[in-house]
Amino acid sequence: MLSPVAWRTPPRQYGAWETVASNITEGLVARGWDVTLFATGDSLTLGRLHAIVERGYEEDSSVDPKVAEYLHISETFEHAKEFDLIHSHYDFMALTYTRLAATPVLTTIHGISSPNIMPVYHKYREGYYVSISDSDRQPGLDYLGTVYNGIDLSLYPFQERSGDELIFLGRIHPDKGVHLAIEVARAAGLPLRIAGIIQDKMYFEEKVEPHLDGHSIRYVGPLDVAGKNELFSHAVALLHLNTIPERFGLVLTEANAAGVPVIAMDLGSCREIVEDGRTGFLVNDIDQAVRAVDRIGEIDRTACRERVRQYFSMRTMVEAYERVYARIFELEEAKRT
Repeated sequence: MLSPVAWRTPPRQYGAWETVASNITEGLVARGWDVTLFATGDSLTLGRLHAIVERGYEEDSSVDPKVAEYLHISETFEHAKEFDLIHSHYDFMALTYTRLAATPVLTTIHGISSPNIMPVYHKYREGYYVSISDSDRQPGLDYLGTVYNGIDLSLYPFQERSGDELIFLGRIHPDKGVHLAIEVARAAGLPLRIAGIIQDKMYFEEKVEPHLDGHSIRYVGPLDVAGKNELFSHAVALLHLNTIPERFGLVLTEANAAGVPVIAMDLGSCREIVEDGRTGFLVNDIDQAVRAVDRIGEIDRTACRERVRQYFSMRTMVEAYERVYARIFELEEAKRT
C-alpha cells in the first residue's frame, strides 16, 4: 500500500488520502491479507510498515517535499518484486515508475489537481485505475470501477440528539465555501462553528476572519477524531457549500455516521453521498441552503448513519477493493497465457 508522505498514516488531523490508505490497509489486514504499508516512519499499522521518510513534510518543515516524495516512491518500486500488487494512492507521480516493474499497480485516483497532470495519465493509460466517485472520472481513462471511500464507523459514535449549531469542517479554502457557510448561518439565525486547516491564508484573512466574533461565528482550528466528535455533538447540520465539483468528501460521511445531516451544494459527488431529503439536502444556492436549515427536523438521524454503514463503511470499501484486486489478477493471468 503506497500512501502519501504529506502527513502520518493515519493522519493526526487533516489528511484524506492518508486516511483512506490506512483504512484499506487495516481492513485488509483484519481480513487476513499480508499488507506492507509504505508511509512515514511515525505511521501506525497492524501490517508491516516500510518507511524511508520519518515524518510528513507538512508536519516537519525540515523535510523537503519533493525529495521525500521521490525517495518514498522509488523505495516502493525497488521492492516491487516482493509483492503481488502495489496499490498506489500517490496520484500521477508513481505512474512514471509502473513500466519499470513487473508487479501490477492499481492507482486510486483521489482527484485531478490540475489539467496539466493529464499527460502523465494519458501516457500510462494502460494502468489499472479506480475512481472514488462516478462523477470524478476523466475521459479517456479506462476505470476498473468506482470504490467509494470508507470510514471506520467505530471512530464516530452516533449522536442521537441534535445540537444547536451549524458546523463547517474541512479545508479553509474558497473551493469549500466557508464564506457561504457564514452567509447561511447568519441568514438562518444560528451560530456557526468552523473547523479545519487554513489552506489559503489570504482567503481566511479576507473572507473568514473578519466575521469571527467568538460567539456566533467561531473558528476552532484543525481537529483530531475526538475533536470532530465533540464538534458533531453540537451540530444541527454540517454545511458543505462547495464551489467546485466535490470529488468525494470524507467529512460528509463522517458527519452522517455521527447522525448529523448534511446540507451540500449539488456539485460533483455530493449527490452520490447525500441522499436528498433522507440524509440531508442538496442545494444550488444560498437561499435554498437557508430553507434546508429550516427543514433539518425532517431528517432521521439514524438513516444518516445507516446509509454510511451500507455504502461508505471501511468494510464495504475493503470488500469492493478485494473484487478489484481479483479482477486485476485475472487480467494479469490472461496476459501470461
